[in-house]
Amino acid sequence: MDLRHRPRIALGGATLLVLAAAAVAVSSGTVPIAPAAAWQILLEPLGLARVAPSDAALSNVLLDVRLPRVVVALLAGAGLAAAGAMMQAFFRNPLADPSLIGVSAGAALGAVAVIVLGVPVALAGSALGSLALPAAAFCGGLATTLLVFRLSRQGAAVDPTMLLLAGIAINALAGATIGFLSYLASGEQLRHLTFWSLGSLAWANWQQVAVLAALLAAALAVAVPLARELDALLLGEAEARQLGIDVERLKRRLVVLTALVTGAVVASCGAIAFVGLVTPHLARLCVGPGHRLLLPLAALLGAALLAGADVAARTLLAPTELPIGILTAAIGAPFFLWLLRTHRRPLFAA
Repeated sequence: MDLRHRPRIALGGATLLVLAAAAVAVSSGTVPIAPAAAWQILLEPLGLARVAPSDAALSNVLLDVRLPRVVVALLAGAGLAAAGAMMQAFFRNPLADPSLIGVSAGAALGAVAVIVLGVPVALAGSALGSLALPAAAFCGGLATTLLVFRLSRQGAAVDPTMLLLAGIAINALAGATIGFLSYLASGEQLRHLTFWSLGSLAWANWQQVAVLAALLAAALAVAVPLARELDALLLGEAEARQLGIDVERLKRRLVVLTALVTGAVVASCGAIAFVGLVTPHLARLCVGPGHRLLLPLAALLGAALLAGADVAARTLLAPTELPIGILTAAIGAPFFLWLLRTHRRPLFAA
């Protein structure tokens, strides 16, 4: 195969994989929907098809329940994968992922605190009350990230080693606090806590789609033009400065982008493991370490992976639903071990 066409083939293949995963996800579930019926339901609002009255229930299932769930899975997978690629460039470490800077643990802590301690009386029953849980998760993720970022500063510079160590400490502290709150929780509250500790797409809705789509589009719009700077950062901070890169500004941007994207994903879906760690490696094997192609390819592969995992979560033990984090870990951990075993060259090498 001509190496010049390899990136185009990889991106095209990943796009087809996303479309195939979305098609399977839309059709599969406790209530199966034939592909032809799904197309008719999707085309009806455009006036290109008519749905029979007998299919009205299927239309409600597809448009109000399954389709927003599939879109959230695609957006969340893409966001986690892109954030993972940015963190691996930031730390110049192929083992890095978004959870290292504390955003996932902080978001889970914010959500658990609201579940166990309750929504403030002033907000109970209001529209703001229904948003309290995802808002607390998002704010918790941002708060812990800002704390880790502040602890890692050495004067005007951000020390990646200190950022890593502070992230580990804050993750441990957040985990201990979550454990304490779980000890105080009732049986019903413990069942809700599973959502945040293992992840689920069961409560996906169009509001989440709008928020995730806006944040992911904004993050990628900022991150992709930084591809040259990310490539330079892989050489080392001193080398990047010699190439004219403002390293400190770049590091601040990477932390903020990762916190925004990961916080929004955790607020919508709970903590989902391994997507941000594994998919950048798979993309790197296809197109090399250059971030101009790596970021969009990782996003596409992450979207396909999470959509496929969600199908398995809904169907393996139907009508019971598995937490999606169990499946991403079960898929991601063996795959990551296989990568380490079979690709011994440096993972950032071209």
